[in-house]
Amino acid sequence: MSAPLAVGIAGLGTVGAGVARLLTENAAIIAARAGRPIVVRAVSARDRGRDRGIDLTGLTWHEDAVALAADPAVDVVVEVIGGAEGPARALAEAALIAGKPVVTANKAMMAVHGAALAALAERHAVPLAFEAAVAGGIPVIKALREGLAANRIDRIAGILNGTCNYILTAMREHGHEFADVLAEAQRLGYAEADPSFDVDGIDAAHKLAILAALAFGRPVAFSAVHVEGIRHVSATDIAFAGELGYRIKLLGLARRMEHGISARVHPCMVPEASPIARVDGVYNAVVAEGDFVGRVMLQGRGAGAGPTASAVVADLIDIARGRAAPVWGADARALSDAPSVAIGAHIGAYYLRLMVVDRPGVIADVAAALRDHGVSLESMIQRARSAGEAVPVVLVTHETEEAAMARALARIAALDAVMETPTLIRIEHV
Repeated sequence: MSAPLAVGIAGLGTVGAGVARLLTENAAIIAARAGRPIVVRAVSARDRGRDRGIDLTGLTWHEDAVALAADPAVDVVVEVIGGAEGPARALAEAALIAGKPVVTANKAMMAVHGAALAALAERHAVPLAFEAAVAGGIPVIKALREGLAANRIDRIAGILNGTCNYILTAMREHGHEFADVLAEAQRLGYAEADPSFDVDGIDAAHKLAILAALAFGRPVAFSAVHVEGIRHVSATDIAFAGELGYRIKLLGLARRMEHGISARVHPCMVPEASPIARVDGVYNAVVAEGDFVGRVMLQGRGAGAGPTASAVVADLIDIARGRAAPVWGADARALSDAPSVAIGAHIGAYYLRLMVVDRPGVIADVAAALRDHGVSLESMIQRARSAGEAVPVVLVTHETEEAAMARALARIAALDAVMETPTLIRIEHV
């Protein structure tokens, strides 16, 4: 058997400690599949005294993570610090320039700086691997870049954030409001103390930007992703969704269109019978549609020490075997320059909930606003009359252009009988 592949791990939090534990506990299996042992030689983390449940005896400890790039005992750097900037980015750049492969679980860094890092990796002829950056233990990167490499991918859709999926599932199952379920998710450890990264859609948008780059063969473009979170989704909306035959999910959606690439993250109503509607709790799922393979769906745990460590070590095994693919599936010169398509060009159906004062003429005013902007109605639900009080009115539209819907919505929101900001949720058939 060949000499061991020596690993330096930057970051010993949940994922970093999980990688070290997996390399130890499954050492024999990993060595057989890698063709040689994979061993940790050096680490870097902020707190030496913290008990991480792993044996760090004999390992070189670097106070500065970037020093791993220059450590002659380290063959490959594993970056699990996190964050788009700071030591994570500095380490990745230094290691690539030094000719050392980098394995990262850092979706923010890959979404924001993936194009530049890919250029460095290509220039220095070293692998940059990031299976763990999207959907935890689900091998979606490998599936898109390798398994589906012969296909023209036209659409990607996915549940990409387990925290949001857990919250929306619990709201549906228990009828509770967002704030109450979020507090429970924080207590159980499914949501961070500051949950904005998850519930405002940023985490999912990072992952979607990566998937879109791989699926459509163009440089990663996080800034072009339209992003909405789930804070405005209420128990009332979830109940109405069920009445209409839908479930609400936060989805990342990317599509190849005639004039470019559309990429968006937002709550969606999906038919209850669709497979992705049945993905509940902290689970993730990704759907890809290829011209020859058809529809492929991958599902599993999207976060946590075990699934994410599994993806990191899978990348290490590839490196140990000498297997490497271009970062975005093709060499930089072969990538597409397709432009990004703005959300206003989206064509789809919409769920619209209004809280209105129940008085004569209100529905006529709403219908006129929709009519004047070319939006036609498929159905309407109006609750029992409650004179003088706000009551919910739910409208479902036929397919229309987002820009037209936005203009109609602005006019409706300005009506004096509309008592709250209207809730708009796009309907998607995934």
